[in-house]
Amino acid sequence: MAEALLDPRTIRELADELDLHPTKQRGQNFVHDANTVRRIVAASGVGSADVVLEIGPGLGSLTLGLLEVASAVVAVEIEDSLAARLPVTVEVRLPARAAALKVINADALRVNDLPDPQPTAVVANLPYNVSVPVLLHVLANFASIRTGLVMVQSEVADRLVAGPGSKVYGVPSAKLAWYCSARRVGSVPPTVFWPVPNVDSGLVSLTRREPVETTATRAEVFAVVDAAFAQRRKMLRAALAGRFGSSAAASEVLEAAGIDPQARGEVLQIEDFARIAEAAHRFTEVASPHGITGD
Repeated sequence: MAEALLDPRTIRELADELDLHPTKQRGQNFVHDANTVRRIVAASGVGSADVVLEIGPGLGSLTLGLLEVASAVVAVEIEDSLAARLPVTVEVRLPARAAALKVINADALRVNDLPDPQPTAVVANLPYNVSVPVLLHVLANFASIRTGLVMVQSEVADRLVAGPGSKVYGVPSAKLAWYCSARRVGSVPPTVFWPVPNVDSGLVSLTRREPVETTATRAEVFAVVDAAFAQRRKMLRAALAGRFGSSAAASEVLEAAGIDPQARGEVLQIEDFARIAEAAHRFTEVASPHGITGD
């Protein structure tokens, strides 16, 4: 079905029709290379049983590729004109699969529920400026998603897959590990996009993992992660002092969790952050009220 996929000329024609002027603010860079689309779809592992959630389908390059192999695609598009045009593009280029597409015209960060059947996979070319918040929001709200593949800025891809001890391990790495295991499965050059971005892109494969076993809430754990990396060069007892009321209180919580107070956040796994949040429950009366409740 190669003829169904978009080429550079068609991308430009669609953009002209919509009077579309891609903006950096929205991170609009559209894939125009059919081979890249096929590579992304293949790397995603999506099959005929999958319902795919696609974020930011844009002009439909990846949407068409996904519709060739998936049971259905739910595409969330914030831009009114793009959301309205996408079903037309699919009807023209892949009419046999038009009924398998549902388009939701909304900000992905505000989509908290979807019509049945629920998505089993997320595959998306995520806008560089909101890629991490969008990915974490989707994983938090749709537990039915078991696998995924996202294309993000290369540096972001490195952060998402980084492990403890890596120079680029940080908040995105730790929070993503709450939901998924992640690995980098490829790179994508700027030349396959229109307009051409000034950065390379990376492909990150996601596999849902069992939840971390803890009595702490996700919000409490994530608040510890945020505090630990807010000043990443500080020892944990200092980095968490504001959260738990004082450096002494932070040291008590850390010791109760079996964590060295002189360690830094960059060496901890998500399970370690969960133990810290859980241990904080035992020190409610000595910690500052705002420091242990999470948000």
